[in-house]
Amino acid sequence: GKPLAPNVDIDILARRTPGFTGADLANLLNEAALLAARRNRKDIGQSELEESIERVIAGPEKKSRVISDYEKKLVSYHEAGHAVVGYLLPNTDPVHKVSIIPRGRAGGYTLLLPKEDRYYMTRSQLLDQVTMLLGGRVAEDLVLKEISTGAQNDLERSTELVRKMVMEYGMSEALGPMTFGHKQGAVFLGRDIARDRNYGEEVAAAIDREVRDTIERNYSLAKDLLNKHIEILHKIAHKLMDKETLEAEEFADIMKESGIDAIKA
Repeated sequence: GKPLAPNVDIDILARRTPGFTGADLANLLNEAALLAARRNRKDIGQSELEESIERVIAGPEKKSRVISDYEKKLVSYHEAGHAVVGYLLPNTDPVHKVSIIPRGRAGGYTLLLPKEDRYYMTRSQLLDQVTMLLGGRVAEDLVLKEISTGAQNDLERSTELVRKMVMEYGMSEALGPMTFGHKQGAVFLGRDIARDRNYGEEVAAAIDREVRDTIERNYSLAKDLLNKHIEILHKIAHKLMDKETLEAEEFADIMKESGIDAIKA
């Protein structure tokens, strides 16, 4: 096997691979070794390892995919929206990378990395995560006066997260510290865990209302943040249109130059 280069940061790799099994990590190193060989390197560097993690999680880069200038602008503002909102919120993880290079089915991606292992999530952390997920669609709406299908996965994830907060974690002020529905085993292969309803129509309507109200509140918060910092949103989006990828340091430098430090707890 190939040795690791001196620049490899094991802490960053550990933070980027939560839940990876030994076999997953072995696949990751094999992928990184192949990349290093293609680049005629004698050792495996940080860039090969990070590229391999992104390949495993999101699929290979699709640099050959030709996109129009309008679509490039749309994806740039979408990802800038996620990154700026994520940076400004107090309970999100630090922004590690923002890219508009397509991977798998995604047109671009914003990667936030925890500073330490986490076994529990607080209500504030979950709500900030929802706001960050909605930041992409908010940015499209604010700047382009248009919304696209690019936010579909964000909407799916944020809605599912809020529904879990209400139904499983007892985090709804309106419905109180209760859980709703009994989990049952997988219905059949390929289906998620189903939930038996143990509540009536009135409670079902209250759950739907609470989910919708929470999403709308967090959407408004993302909109307020981006409206207030619209110049920074433009700056990050234009950098992405120009460079396609911003690493953690470069992104943080742009934010600090604009007079904003991350308000992390």
